Amino acid sequence: MSFDVAAARAQFPILSRQVNGRPLVYLDSAASAQKPRAVIEAMTAAMEHSYANVHRGLHTLANETTEAYEATRELARRLLNAESAGEIVFTKGATEAINLVASSFGQSLVAGDEIVLSEMEHHANLVPWHFLRERAGIVLRFIPVTDDGRLDVAAFRALLGPRTRMVAVGHMSNVTGTVNPVAEIVAEAHAAGALALIDGCQAIVHQKVDVRALGADFYVFSGHKLYGPTGIGILYGKAERLAALPPYQGGGEMIGLGAAIAWLEGFDREAIAVHEHALYDRVKERLNGANWFTEIGTAPGKGAIFTFNVEGAHAHDIAQILDRYGVAVRAGTHCAEPLMRRFGVTSSARASFGLYNTLDEADAFVEALTKTRTFFS
Repeated sequence: MSFDVAAARAQFPILSRQVNGRPLVYLDSAASAQKPRAVIEAMTAAMEHSYANVHRGLHTLANETTEAYEATRELARRLLNAESAGEIVFTKGATEAINLVASSFGQSLVAGDEIVLSEMEHHANLVPWHFLRERAGIVLRFIPVTDDGRLDVAAFRALLGPRTRMVAVGHMSNVTGTVNPVAEIVAEAHAAGALALIDGCQAIVHQKVDVRALGADFYVFSGHKLYGPTGIGILYGKAERLAALPPYQGGGEMIGLGAAIAWLEGFDREAIAVHEHALYDRVKERLNGANWFTEIGTAPGKGAIFTFNVEGAHAHDIAQILDRYGVAVRAGTHCAEPLMRRFGVTSSARASFGLYNTLDEADAFVEALTKTRTFFS
């Protein structure tokens, strides 16, 4: 089954607009993906026809909304290949999902217990554990990153010990696109008697994820990167792990996310991955021989993310000038300051590709980047 990028693009209304008089080239999907019409229409229809509080009323609107809500839980279960829908927890986003685990699981920890993280983590998978360190006196240990952007697995094994309680790492780096060997990491964590949490915000978008095959105790992702709405995320937890967690919050009790998952399931995920990698390869091919940029992260098998710096120019300036050509990229630390420090930079620019991007857009990015570089030379 091949992937028809033109047909997919036609489902995203925003991609037809112009920016600064030029066609929009949106290359910031790693931060937040645009929304297909199916998601927009599902959210509109819910508000226009069936809006009510879930699990609260007995009237028709409440029942319809609850059914849609629980149908989304089942879609998320199927997306992750979880064993049961009861292992799917709705959160406000991946950040809250990680905070939930850190806060609840953290109640069982004592001073000196250890959490293993990595240098490439997003702040969402760093700050909650730092809070726990300040509150409970736990020890944080960090897996180092190699020069090409991979985790040093041998060093990881050396970090594990009798006080290791949790290993929390990203499945795919939002900066470099590096895909980590999470099944191996989970197995090593379990062998050491620890649990494992995987931040899947990037990976879930670009590859199939099977939590049972990975063996992860917890797996999190956010809706807005998966072509769904903001303000919604998923925490998967093995049933016995969730049952062991103390309550995180007290009080009362997603329709757009369900529409996004159902929409994405209509495509051949492997064909999408081939298409996205072709975009990255096109950029690298067009820039071959150029000595005025430095790419950050070149690990084999990485995702379609091109993070870079241009000699003599600040990443923020690069992003602002690219915007004049209608090209939207990210600039800054990408909420991964430890990784920026690892590579000796304070910021970088990032072009991240989604299924709706085209080879023509990859070319437009390179052309705009070349003109931008000339501006600073």
